[in-house]
Amino acid sequence: MTEIAAQPECWRRAAGLAGRVRDALPSRGERVAVVGCGTSLFMAQAYAALRESAGHGETDAFAASEVPLARRYDRVLALTRSGTTTEVLDVLDRLGGGTPTTAITADPDTPVSKRADRVVALEFADEESVVQTRFATTQLALLRAHLGEDLTAAIADAEAAVADPLPPELLGVEQVTFLGRGWTVGIAQEAALKMREAACFWTEAYPAMEYRHGPISITGPGRAVWMFGELPDGLAGQVAATGGLLRAAGGDPLADLIRVQRLAVARAEAAGLDPERPRHLTRSVILDGAAEGPGA
Repeated sequence: MTEIAAQPECWRRAAGLAGRVRDALPSRGERVAVVGCGTSLFMAQAYAALRESAGHGETDAFAASEVPLARRYDRVLALTRSGTTTEVLDVLDRLGGGTPTTAITADPDTPVSKRADRVVALEFADEESVVQTRFATTQLALLRAHLGEDLTAAIADAEAAVADPLPPELLGVEQVTFLGRGWTVGIAQEAALKMREAACFWTEAYPAMEYRHGPISITGPGRAVWMFGELPDGLAGQVAATGGLLRAAGGDPLADLIRVQRLAVARAEAAGLDPERPRHLTRSVILDGAAEGPGA
């Protein structure tokens, strides 16, 4: 919970850092691929949608294991908290210096610093927890600030998300479906992942307009739908007709993700689980046969 609660201050520091690392991050007009694994993939998806919608240039997001290396990009941006994830390092190796690369990481003394051309280190946002919370949101806060966003309101919303009581009606539901539109599709995916990782809890995530094309059938009494951002017309009534609970809070969607992180911790602790060190998970995925370096 300490790392979750630190997010407003981490975002404030990231916003201040954005101007100082401008040259390392994608420039306006560049065609960019953003790569990551797990949580970093979902932050990549959110950033890609934000960058394109802001008019900064064509931006694709890929799981690091699925990057189409034959495509031409002006820059590849790699997101990796640990700096040791095998698939991310493999992408950087296979690019072979032919495409400019930048990595955002928590620890500069890791193998990614030798693979990427430029490195942005967010050491102040590093975490002891296996489950990512503050590093993930801080790197997205940095990227949002780099796109020219004023994060003042988002940081205020984050402070409220840390302090406000959790919605009591969500503490007892048996399932949650998270929805998003545009950049918040990535936030919805990350919210679902947090609940699955930390609490072994049944969650799903979809683009909001796709929810009515099948996934709505899972919603019913004792289950919930959590929308990040603006709710599509008519959806509230359709969720109500299922008997399910709808949450569609205002404010910044990234700040609302903090409430999901807190809910995941609460549900995990209620189930007797350790939300910081879930079963079967490690801080970094290093595949057999991969070269290990510092921090591996």
